[in-house]
Amino acid sequence: MQSCSIRSFNHAQGAALVAVLGMLIVVLLLGVSAAQLALQGEKAARGERDRHIAFQAAEAALIDAEADIEGRPGAPGRSALFAVDSALGFVDGCGMVGLDLGLCLPAPQGLPPAWQTIDLADADADAGAMHFVPYGKFTGATMQTGHAFLPAKAARYIIELLRSVQPGQDAEMVQQYFYRITAIGFGARATTQVVLQSYYRKAVAAPGSAP
Repeated sequence: MQSCSIRSFNHAQGAALVAVLGMLIVVLLLGVSAAQLALQGEKAARGERDRHIAFQAAEAALIDAEADIEGRPGAPGRSALFAVDSALGFVDGCGMVGLDLGLCLPAPQGLPPAWQTIDLADADADAGAMHFVPYGKFTGATMQTGHAFLPAKAARYIIELLRSVQPGQDAEMVQQYFYRITAIGFGARATTQVVLQSYYRKAVAAPGSAP
């Protein structure tokens, strides 16, 4: 009789131990899952923050390009090149030197435009020949880069010349222009990149107004 009681007790202890081990395994799995979810959430938040940094940098580059076109008091940029009836300074492909830098003539019919063929993210171009305008090159504006939550490197842009064609006009005869600006910004990691594009028409001074 005593032997039977001991066996029953040992069996109950074994069952309890199995139940406890099972609960510990469940708790462990729940803990691992919670940790993975937290890590994924943190990674997603970090990626979204980096994308936001790149987006703001690209927006700043668009504004810098507009200042390059229009000029500012004390920092005229290349505003003299951007007369609405002149293609002066714009070259096939995109300019690579001097005042022609980043200025692109329209691609021949049937070929992709410059913004689709120029590698704005080209890392090798940072130390050598480039087709794009680094932020602030012609306006004097500055962009802090390279540490903490700042862009890994300065944004850059190109400006394409477009003909302002009205219905019924022959595009080849038109001598009125506006511009397509394509800019790229970088996040705290250079691999995080945002490309933005805008169209810009230079302001025309009213007759009789001061230059």
